[in-house]
Amino acid sequence: MPTRSWSFVPDSAPRSGDLPRVWVLLGEGAGGNAQMLALAEALGWPYETRQLSWNVLNYLPNPLIGAHRFTLDRSADALRPPWPDLVIGASRRSAPIARWIKKQSGGRTKLVHLLHTQMPLHYFDLVVTLAQFRVPNAPNVLRNTLPLNVIDPADQAQAAERWRARLEDLPRPWIAVLVGGNSSSYTLDTTTAARLGREADAAAQAVGGSLLVTTSRRTPAAAADALAAAIAAPAEIYRWRPDDPDNPYGAFLALADRFIVTGDSASLPAEAVATGRPVTLFEWPANKPVRRPKGLAGHLYRGLIYSGWLKPRRDFAAFHDMLRRAGLVDAETTGAMPDDMATTVARIRALFVN
Repeated sequence: MPTRSWSFVPDSAPRSGDLPRVWVLLGEGAGGNAQMLALAEALGWPYETRQLSWNVLNYLPNPLIGAHRFTLDRSADALRPPWPDLVIGASRRSAPIARWIKKQSGGRTKLVHLLHTQMPLHYFDLVVTLAQFRVPNAPNVLRNTLPLNVIDPADQAQAAERWRARLEDLPRPWIAVLVGGNSSSYTLDTTTAARLGREADAAAQAVGGSLLVTTSRRTPAAAADALAAAIAAPAEIYRWRPDDPDNPYGAFLALADRFIVTGDSASLPAEAVATGRPVTLFEWPANKPVRRPKGLAGHLYRGLIYSGWLKPRRDFAAFHDMLRRAGLVDAETTGAMPDDMATTVARIRALFVN
């Protein structure tokens, strides 16, 4: 497995003995993997990756699986001593594996988990989450404002250079429209996509500017058609294609003067607000309403979430509200970016202070 070692010691890192050894448990989700790797890089400690894949037993509830690895296929062979000092995992399926590693280490390994665990929270040293996952409050829960996404500035700059000449005839300001699509929480139908097109078109017409539109893997073809048909302003419209080396997403992030972003994911708004330029959220109703039981029912509901027996529906409205309170979206003057990465790194380093 690949290992990245660092020749420097951050000022706030442990100074006695060797630096902690880190394993990153990679899964099948590109977003979670990217956040884990970005966090491992930011820690500045030697880390190794372990690519996990699962068998059908992974569909069992995590509280039933416990601290075991029988849900893995042959990727279990990569989990051998010497055991790491820290394991970084993300989401449900890697939680039992992280607990199994800690058990093999005699309880020495620290566990940091991103997003959600669907397992009792007290088994983890730190759970790093976001508002939409509705993880209950606890001393070991860190609720960040934004995902720990990091886009390589060099990649953005290269993409911008490739696309700048193609866009230079479009009138400024350039408004990038970053389009998501269908998910477990949202359906981007043609009616909604057409409304997005009309609102983006009106924004461009009002300032005499242009639209830089890009769809994504989750955008249905019919929705992309409806979106494009609703736009009359000058525009560059890119339809996502798999394995396209000339995808303009990074270029649009680098070059746009402002953004309109669909609110069906956390990564699109996060990457847009990271530019420091104005971002407008485009919202539409979720597939199902989010339940918020109160009183005794609410106490029981939160208990089931804490213990891992219940995975609540993601509450993107809560995520959007947090972005608005921070002044990061739907405001002409963008608020200061929270340094969630620095906060997370500090919490992890604190776990190793004797």
